[in-house]
Amino acid sequence: MAPILLSAPMQGWALPIDQVPDAVFADRMLGDGVAIDPTGDGLYAPCDATVLTLLDSGHAITLRTAEGAEILIHIGLDTVALGGRGFSPCVAVGDRVVTGAPLIRFDLDLLVREARAVVTPIIVVNPDRFAITQCTTDREVALGDPLMTIEPIADIRPDAAAGGADAGDILTRTITVPLAHGIHARPAARLGALAKRYTADVTVTRDANTSSILSPIGLLALGVRYNDPITLGARGPDAADALDAIAALILSGMGETTPAPAPAPAAPSPVRAAIDGALLGVTAAPGLAVGKARWFRHAEIAVPEQGQGIAVENERFASAIRTLAARLAEQTRHSAGAQKAIVEAHAAMLDDPVLRDGTEAQIAAGKSAGHAWRATIRPLADALRAGTDARLAERADDMLDLERQLLAVLEGVETTVPVFPPETILLADDLLPSDILALDRATVIGLCVARGGPTSHVAILAATIGLPALVAVGPALAPLADGTPVILEASEGLMRVDPDADTLVAAQVRLAQAEMRRADMLARAGELCRMADGTRIEAFANLGSIGDARLARDNGAEGSGLLRTEFLFLERESAPSVAEQTADYQAIADALDGRPLIVRLLDIGGDKPAPYLPMDAEENPALGLRGIRVGLAYPQMLEDQVRAILSVRPTGQCRIMVPMIASLDELRAVRAAVDRIAAELDLPDRVPVGVMIETPAAAVTADLIASEADFLSVGTNDLTQYTLAMDRGNPAVAPGIDGLHPAVLRLIAQTCKGGAVHGRWTGVCGGLASEPLAVPILIGLGVTELSCAPAIIPEIKALVATLGMEACREHATACLACTSAAQVRTLAREFAA
Repeated sequence: MAPILLSAPMQGWALPIDQVPDAVFADRMLGDGVAIDPTGDGLYAPCDATVLTLLDSGHAITLRTAEGAEILIHIGLDTVALGGRGFSPCVAVGDRVVTGAPLIRFDLDLLVREARAVVTPIIVVNPDRFAITQCTTDREVALGDPLMTIEPIADIRPDAAAGGADAGDILTRTITVPLAHGIHARPAARLGALAKRYTADVTVTRDANTSSILSPIGLLALGVRYNDPITLGARGPDAADALDAIAALILSGMGETTPAPAPAPAAPSPVRAAIDGALLGVTAAPGLAVGKARWFRHAEIAVPEQGQGIAVENERFASAIRTLAARLAEQTRHSAGAQKAIVEAHAAMLDDPVLRDGTEAQIAAGKSAGHAWRATIRPLADALRAGTDARLAERADDMLDLERQLLAVLEGVETTVPVFPPETILLADDLLPSDILALDRATVIGLCVARGGPTSHVAILAATIGLPALVAVGPALAPLADGTPVILEASEGLMRVDPDADTLVAAQVRLAQAEMRRADMLARAGELCRMADGTRIEAFANLGSIGDARLARDNGAEGSGLLRTEFLFLERESAPSVAEQTADYQAIADALDGRPLIVRLLDIGGDKPAPYLPMDAEENPALGLRGIRVGLAYPQMLEDQVRAILSVRPTGQCRIMVPMIASLDELRAVRAAVDRIAAELDLPDRVPVGVMIETPAAAVTADLIASEADFLSVGTNDLTQYTLAMDRGNPAVAPGIDGLHPAVLRLIAQTCKGGAVHGRWTGVCGGLASEPLAVPILIGLGVTELSCAPAIIPEIKALVATLGMEACREHATACLACTSAAQVRTLAREFAA
């Protein structure tokens, strides 16, 4: 294929791409190219091509040549903020243009006055297919002068196209991304960590844009969304193994194979915000709060522009990196769940080579470490915010948070959140994740934020700690003064400002009634859970951390029916030791104050992969190597976990539960390992071992399994998807998944009967146990233990206390005769009325 000649699309001074004052272009995050500082007012076609994209703002255009080369021309920097002012496109998407044809007219004077810079990058954005072999820089060019020569990579390096196994070859694989939220900060961090285990350079390409997999920032900039095709490329001695491992991790779903919610709505307009005197936004965390508005604003951390010398500033930067990395590592050790994942994502960004290299380049140019760090990271955050993807815009908050944290270390600035009076509803233009983590929950009772979105890390943290929060309220929030009385109705997506006396009293009554109901339930939560006729039903809690255990204990849990142990095994590069596991299980057991603790053996595989366990990519991971199958495939890991569980004191508090059982042989293999290790530890009593009923096979053979299992516990989430043949991660069918489907209820009934044959109790630890409408049905089917979310235990106990066994049995029988989940729910609502 002949070389492709690109002529200068405008007149001006040509300069190397790495001199563009924007890291996105200078670091070739979008591809390689050159730039022109224009002296004219027009952009013209550099070659014969088709218009592939033309942004609505008119400042950027992408062309595709007949050979397939894609050329992005971006007029000026941060010119998207002009909203189209100063740009007049002469073409439309799909138009064919010839060399020299006018593409965009622009007002150079306006751009010079209002844009950050007018320098214009001309980028080859599919560098996996085309490379620049010649270019013109460091001189003035006239319109039409030779600018670049590009050639197909296959023509330059035929051995790469052949796909051999030598270290210099590039191996590629194209896959479709199943992650519901695309590749955002947390998956990017995990992918980078996995890639570091191999001697290979790995890239990710989406459309025409490519990033190193080691750069979380670069991966974010790709904007990879749910169901996007991407191409993985790898070169080096371990290229093939790296490609297999990384593709397998992505295809596993990385724990995020749930339907992707629609993007966050735009902030309400001022007209809409004025309806009924309420400000409207987007619910980030539900709840009701009555208090006074008080503003929280970040003060910009001042940094000098000029440094004290390259050596001094490099050492300051390196020292600050070490300090912040140690601080984040400490936070990771003392956090769990969403908070832990967010801190780990920040730690991965801190290690991003794009940020470090960009900062060091600025320092080499004479800038201070603080100025260099800000000048590197902020344009990347701005680029994410300026894009059309709402989720990526929310991830920019994490970059700004990281900017502030490192600057605080560099400049010795205290960044704690100010102290606020009691009953504060905090207002902010925007908040950072670290702000939420530092809030005093005794005084701050709600959040209302002008910017942000419902899937931002701020929203996730607010929901995790139960703080009512409203986001994306928009500019209508700005006029509110400190001390203004407000009613935050986050569940309804609104905040009432300076309400009249009647509205305020009504809200306070609602809040008081809710608090009274909650207080009454909590007051009685310490009592044993019994039905109105005295029948005993155990009210247990599902746990995933020591924090869950404390909450469960305080809410009256009688024990734990499910401790998920995945929190110990995931998000790390090697399996935890026996000592590590024992310490964590012991801490949770201690938090339960001697109450029974049922520990589920490791349930990974499928949608919960561990990077240190080599597993081939599976066409359907839900039906592959997961649950106890993984433990039996890696017997040492299984034995280590059993040994750790049996080391918890007092002896007998912990019981073992086996996940994803499909046959009695699997239970027997685990039982043999438990008995052998118990004998080695000289335990006096037989250790109870039960099973999770999550497969139809286990449900219909429950009588056989119960002959050797000590108890049965139904995992309704998986049982439902396997029964209905509906993948929870498939957005086309997931809305139809309902655990109250008669087929699922019949399997639960069969499980209870099978267990009763051998005098074994049956519990439910899946989502149905936390659903009040389902509780009477489950009890009527024969369930005697409910293990639910810690926060809902008082409500479940209060509900059970109102129920009679005969009524529940009749209700369950009627539900089994229904033909659909909808009919069951109708009966359930009538029963509850």
